[in-house]
Amino acid sequence: MKAHEGMYIGGRWRPARGQDTIAVVNPADEQVIGHVPAGTAEDVDAAVHAARAAFPGWAATPPAGRAARIAALRDVLAARKDEIAETVTAELGSPPPLSQAVHAGVPVLVAGSYAELAASYSFEEELGNSTVLLEPVGVVGAITPWNYPLHQIVAKVAPALAAGCTVVLKPAEDTPLTAQLFAEAVEEAGLPDGVFNLVTGLGPVAGQALAEHEGVDLVSFTGSTAVGRQIGATAGAAVKRVALELGGKSANVILPGADLAKAVNVGVANVMSNSGQTCSAWTRMLVDAERYEEAVALAAAAVAKYVPGERVGPLVNAKQQARVRGYIEKGVAEGARLVAGGPEAPRERGYYVSPTVLADVTPEMTVAQEEIFGPVLCVLRYEDTEDALRIANGTVYGLAGAVWAADDAEAVAFARRMDTGQVDINGGRFNPLAPFGGYKQSGVGRELGPHGLAEYLQTKSLQF
Repeated sequence: MKAHEGMYIGGRWRPARGQDTIAVVNPADEQVIGHVPAGTAEDVDAAVHAARAAFPGWAATPPAGRAARIAALRDVLAARKDEIAETVTAELGSPPPLSQAVHAGVPVLVAGSYAELAASYSFEEELGNSTVLLEPVGVVGAITPWNYPLHQIVAKVAPALAAGCTVVLKPAEDTPLTAQLFAEAVEEAGLPDGVFNLVTGLGPVAGQALAEHEGVDLVSFTGSTAVGRQIGATAGAAVKRVALELGGKSANVILPGADLAKAVNVGVANVMSNSGQTCSAWTRMLVDAERYEEAVALAAAAVAKYVPGERVGPLVNAKQQARVRGYIEKGVAEGARLVAGGPEAPRERGYYVSPTVLADVTPEMTVAQEEIFGPVLCVLRYEDTEDALRIANGTVYGLAGAVWAADDAEAVAFARRMDTGQVDINGGRFNPLAPFGGYKQSGVGRELGPHGLAEYLQTKSLQF
């Protein structure tokens, strides 16, 4: 697609207030593919005012009417699926099959789920002599990351619209073209002017202006825990609601008796997907001592199938590439055994990192505690199930995880004791209605399904 030179505010593309732009780079070949405006506080202010002006009318729209507009948006996203996939591949570097199936496909499912929820959700209930009303929070400031550029937008915008809120979106500066495509889809779907607004820009400028704007009632942010703390502090000072989906360091726990080959292969696929740039990736594989070396060998063999430039894409930018390579070096320096991959760049051009397996990782190592956000798997040894539970819960994060066992009941019993927001049982499938979000420093609130919709509602009771 051709990049827009303006912002989408109040139902039309408007020139940015400033002259600065952001270069969009293809991470596979390091070539500039476009420029978008670097929005200012003035652009954010205009967008918030447009959203505020549109709020009363959209909030008063019957749920069936909101559902119809979201369904129309879903249909546009489905019709433009190929263009979306090509755009994600160009600015994120995602291999085309992944861009088609996940980056373009999953948002259609999520948008469709909220079209249905908007029509069926109970926004009113009777409790004793009271009527309880669930009403939209107001204007939502949505700040989204680059790793799943369209999915993260839809996961915030669709439930906000279903609830009756209006939205100002500030997407990640690495992947703004996908956000502009979404704005085009909103326009094509016929949403009222000002219900959705887009401001591209840098996080410390446009993102900060949006988070602290007095006209924003709720800030929904996905990104690093460090930035999430800043946004939470800013919102807290203004007594403003937040929804924060932050970092993760998820454990893939393989209990004795589980199908080891399946658990390892699925676990490797989970980590390598999207070049490891997934906050819920199972980057710590926990295996009992008896089968540990077999698991390491299986992981190394599985990782060898992920060839950079083919099944695995580049990282999003040079900074991220250097960061991940630095973690691999630190892991080896702290005593981890390198059994696949390594810190050396696998290709002359592009921000690629070799798919890597580190064995003999101990729980206190940096690579076992901090989020790497790249194609790096750490394999840890445990002595018994209590030791496995201690290691699984032994980080500041609690976003996701997986448990493999001889049967589901055994896996569920272990999963119930994990301090994490979502656990896959013996290879459980993605469910667009299941709440997603974390314990501890992995965030506040939930996305997807009815729990995601509830984040954008506030409660009023009428006594009779």
